[in-house]
Amino acid sequence: MVHSFTFHLRVRNASSRSITTRSLLALALGCSALLAGCGEATAPAAAPAEAAPPVVQGAQLRFPADHPQLALLRVSDAQPAKEIVIDLPAKLVWNEERTQRIYPPFAGRVAAIRADLGQTVKAGSPLALLASPDFGQAQADTAKAHADQVLAQQALRRQRELFEAGIVARKDLEQTEADAARAQAEVARAAARTSLYGGGTTVNQQLAISANMGGVVVERNLNPGQELRPDQSGPGAPALFVVTDPSSLWVQIDAREGDLASLRPGDGFTLQVPAYPGETFTGRVMATADAIDPTTRTLKVRGMVPNADRRLKAEMLATAHVNESRRSGVVVPAEAVTLNGKVHTVFVQREPGVFEPRTVTLGHEGPRDVVVATGLAAGEKIVTQNVLLLARQFQSAQEEAAMKKGAHQ
Repeated sequence: MVHSFTFHLRVRNASSRSITTRSLLALALGCSALLAGCGEATAPAAAPAEAAPPVVQGAQLRFPADHPQLALLRVSDAQPAKEIVIDLPAKLVWNEERTQRIYPPFAGRVAAIRADLGQTVKAGSPLALLASPDFGQAQADTAKAHADQVLAQQALRRQRELFEAGIVARKDLEQTEADAARAQAEVARAAARTSLYGGGTTVNQQLAISANMGGVVVERNLNPGQELRPDQSGPGAPALFVVTDPSSLWVQIDAREGDLASLRPGDGFTLQVPAYPGETFTGRVMATADAIDPTTRTLKVRGMVPNADRRLKAEMLATAHVNESRRSGVVVPAEAVTLNGKVHTVFVQREPGVFEPRTVTLGHEGPRDVVVATGLAAGEKIVTQNVLLLARQFQSAQEEAAMKKGAHQ
């Protein structure tokens, strides 16, 4: 604030000259004091002194005592890698040991559908009826085989009577016995074929598509009046019906080569699915594949998880948690490790306020924890929070030190 004062002194006559020099001096001193007081009132407060920046000494970054940035750096001890929990991607599928996929054995047309999705069926229950001329031909073959057998048995009885009377030779009797045996074998063959699909000796061309095991219908891929052919089956073709027992499910786990020691048949694991956050399901490893996928470099591991309450569904994506034992290395939080190109680095606290970057080699990388195979010892203190901030501060201090050294030279 700037204050200005103007004094107008008009001397018109001799009487006005009675203002003495002492009076003018006193007035001037009072104005000076007023201006000084105004200046003191508006003077800005002094800015707080900035903390000294950290400096690089050799391969270490040193912070001054009580530097405010130190409060942002959390430090923890590296722990021995005795046992860690690894997370592996997994997917739930039907238990193939309790699952049946039904395809059409004969060509025909769908006449009726007797089962739908979610329906519980018993072994032998008809799922659909198929009008099939091909199956009718199989029924006719069975009926003809029975007729031929009856005729062959009658011929055999006559030949035996004639042979006993000495009218026919033994060779004719033996030929008749062979014909009867062939007729009997044809009846057995034809009857076994029709009985395999639920047909009898009656020729009605009605084929009942049935389930050979009890369970729940979890898939249906046919409609009334649909034409079916036997060649519409096999890999890549949808089954007419899928019947399964959903009280247990298979778990397909994609494991890495280094995880095989913890995924042997009989080993346990826990499972988490996004549909039930915070809940875990217990499973057990059943088998491991003998070949590694050359594209993903993963190994298929099959586990099984109980599902009595049927909360888990097939094709759900999940995460399998496996306890893995380690004989060497240390465990650190994943956020403590930085990656520069192909080099992994952690910051080690040598003493309070003094940090040193350390190149390490990782033995396992997980979303929460990593295992450091070489470069770090158990018990060393490492920075686990705001590591990127510290790395940037270290780089800036190095650049500043290089500039000062160049200017000095």
